[in-house]
Amino acid sequence: MKTAAVRWSALALTAGLVFAGCAQGTSDDSSDDETGGGATFDPEAELSGELNVMGFGATDEIGQTRLDLASEAIAPVEVSLIEGDLDIQQFLSAVATGEPPELVYANRDQIGTFASRGAIIPLDACIDGEGIDTSMYLEPALNQVTFDGSVYGIPEFNSVQITQANADLLAAAGLTLDDVNGSDWDAVSAANEAMYVGDGGSLSVIGYDSKLPEFLPLWAKANGADLLSEDGRTAQLDDPAVLEALEWAVSIYDAQGGFGTVKAYRDSADFFGAGNQFATNVLGAMPMEQWYVNVLNDVSPDAPMAFDTVRDRQGEPLAYASGSAWAIPADSANPEAACRFIKTMTETDSWIAAAQARVDLREAEGKPFTGLLTGNAEADQAIQDQFVKPSGDEKWDAAVAATYEANENTFTLPANPADAEFKTAWQDAVNRVLNGQQEPAEALAQAQEEAQAALDEAWATWDEREEG
Repeated sequence: MKTAAVRWSALALTAGLVFAGCAQGTSDDSSDDETGGGATFDPEAELSGELNVMGFGATDEIGQTRLDLASEAIAPVEVSLIEGDLDIQQFLSAVATGEPPELVYANRDQIGTFASRGAIIPLDACIDGEGIDTSMYLEPALNQVTFDGSVYGIPEFNSVQITQANADLLAAAGLTLDDVNGSDWDAVSAANEAMYVGDGGSLSVIGYDSKLPEFLPLWAKANGADLLSEDGRTAQLDDPAVLEALEWAVSIYDAQGGFGTVKAYRDSADFFGAGNQFATNVLGAMPMEQWYVNVLNDVSPDAPMAFDTVRDRQGEPLAYASGSAWAIPADSANPEAACRFIKTMTETDSWIAAAQARVDLREAEGKPFTGLLTGNAEADQAIQDQFVKPSGDEKWDAAVAATYEANENTFTLPANPADAEFKTAWQDAVNRVLNGQQEPAEALAQAQEEAQAALDEAWATWDEREEG
């Protein structure tokens, strides 16, 4: 998978081409912008042609069940999947040449940049015409794909963090989940030192993993700060609360011999296998996305686990949400089929059918259903009500309960036209600190300048285009 920096380099190289090559759906004609090149969206309209989908692969029963339903909904349109993670350079080059795929599946934090570059069209007409009820989507997820007042993507799936801990290591150190769920940073630091086993550069048990650089937004929010203003125009990386969060999260590694030592030991673990860090008693606790619960249950069902939400410093549940979204490229040859496909893939009935398929598979394997977060709040509730049952194993039931509680307490960073550059700025700053190149205050000050410059330039380009 490409890094954010590489992704942005690809985007920057082709951004000018995108502007030059965009026509239907991205021209100065506002009617084209609103309809997708003059498309008419009607749930009763007969469809034809092809639908090439980039970035999506139906690799499991959740994807395949919905793909079957969506393909049936747009029949006789022929659906072809360009599988694998979205190749941004390939996608933008295709848009620039006027021959993009009909539909694209992207990370939600890419939507703002794609929208500002004219690579995708607003979906307002699609939503109205096909009767898509956007109120069913999780508000933070929908906000992440709403750029300058228009919806440019339809959210799908939601990933949230929960606290995942080794109950035996907690008990041996006289600790509880309250000591590692983030509600008290001093308690987490003390728990880290109590469970950590190592000597200098040698490490045999990681006490706590604060999961830098990727979880800086989580710790900043837990400390009352957002990395970016609500309107997506102002970087706030030098906020004192962000600095405090970074200093604390880095101190967790410093207490265990430094980030390099912890990372090397962490990377040596059998993360997806039966020899994972929890099963082998070499990790005390960490925040981690809820999908890892399913991995642990599959490969190490008897591991001594304990689960809670991640909590802010006031003790309230908190999660930094991420996920994917469907978007229709500029110059899509079949926006009508793309819109109906999107509607079917993300509607409540489709998700329930997909959840049923997973429940059936898990029951056949003698394993519990550990929940499903879809990005559709209505579907999430229906799935929880219909399929989430006590498993007979308290620890896994606690994991599912924590997952759903976290999903009700999420935040995201707002869509903006410099998504990739902004992310690169703060992640590079954290890495410079972790690598010993800069102190936290200096690193965040540099990141603030870099991020704000990128935001100012990207927003100015967008504002000029809108005024023109």
